[in-house]
Amino acid sequence: MIALARSDKSVLGRWWWTVDRWTLAALIVIMGFGILLIQAATPAVAVKHGLDNFYFVQRHLSMLVPAIAIIFGISLLPPQKLRWLALAMLAVFVPLLIITPFFGVEIKGATRWLHLPGLSIQPSEFVKPLFAVVAAWLFSRQCERKGFPALSVNILLYILIVIFLLMQPDIGMTFLVSAIWFGQFFLAGLPLMLVVAGLGVGVTGLFVAYYTFPHFTSRMDKFLSHSGDTYQVDRALDAFMNGGLLGTGPGEGTVKMSIPDAHADFVFAVAGEELGLLWCLVIVGLFAFIVLRGFWRLKQENNLFIVLAVSGLLIEFGLQAIINMASTLHLMPAKGMTLPFISYGGSSLWALAVGMGLLLGLTRKRFGRNEI
Repeated sequence: MIALARSDKSVLGRWWWTVDRWTLAALIVIMGFGILLIQAATPAVAVKHGLDNFYFVQRHLSMLVPAIAIIFGISLLPPQKLRWLALAMLAVFVPLLIITPFFGVEIKGATRWLHLPGLSIQPSEFVKPLFAVVAAWLFSRQCERKGFPALSVNILLYILIVIFLLMQPDIGMTFLVSAIWFGQFFLAGLPLMLVVAGLGVGVTGLFVAYYTFPHFTSRMDKFLSHSGDTYQVDRALDAFMNGGLLGTGPGEGTVKMSIPDAHADFVFAVAGEELGLLWCLVIVGLFAFIVLRGFWRLKQENNLFIVLAVSGLLIEFGLQAIINMASTLHLMPAKGMTLPFISYGGSSLWALAVGMGLLLGLTRKRFGRNEI
């Protein structure tokens, strides 16, 4: 390993001494847990599909390497370039989000995936972190009051994204994007009365969604009554009970064999069975550490754009982890949302890498206005 001196003025040297290495280390450890759990969960899934035992492990590693490169490459950029990068990428993925309900592939009652030549992507996964940064920029421009109708553009962009998320339909993603946006709106100076009004609209929206979208109605009914097809949730809870405090040991779990999405949405159940409660708490602690560390880094930050963008990215990262783990434990309705950097997945993994690259880039130590 090459030692980098503090006096090293190269791009890599400056990155190493300004990036938040604690957050970076926590991300690497989470990725390590992901490799371990994918290796434990996927052989049974591969056999069911007539594939090699380690097919999904190899695929996960082949996607993880580019994800690490994405994090590193994006985190090298200064805030101004990160802002323009997010805007340029959002200009690509919003049109893809718009065409998804019309040209996407329907899976389990929802149309969220686009099949492109040699690649399948879920545009909404990329929209989340990119919109968080662009919305933060628009909020900060509005606060500067330089004549540009930033708030109007921001509201219209939010409405556009929500409409096409609901057309898929994807209620969970709509909730996550809304939580990011309203969180930033509040931090940017949203009056308390509007906060209350927003909460009222959100609750009303849940009732409307319940009576409008059969897919959402079914999931809510299964959660509230615990009846119908709750097989995966039931087996996930069995996995936690089987694992107990210390777990059965890596690769020794048996309940995972009967969970169809053990490598994806229910990978936390594999952790519960094979690693046990104590290591599950370590995983929870790692996610909490990244979120709390990120907010702690903002204490001395006086640039509104960075405060809002980082806050949005942290809300996305933390809420996604909470939603995945809570749905696995039957603390909320099941939602097809991955556990960041642990679940198997391509679009989700790369989109999360974009978000973490933006986060690490925006929280780097800076000296002087020229770096903003």
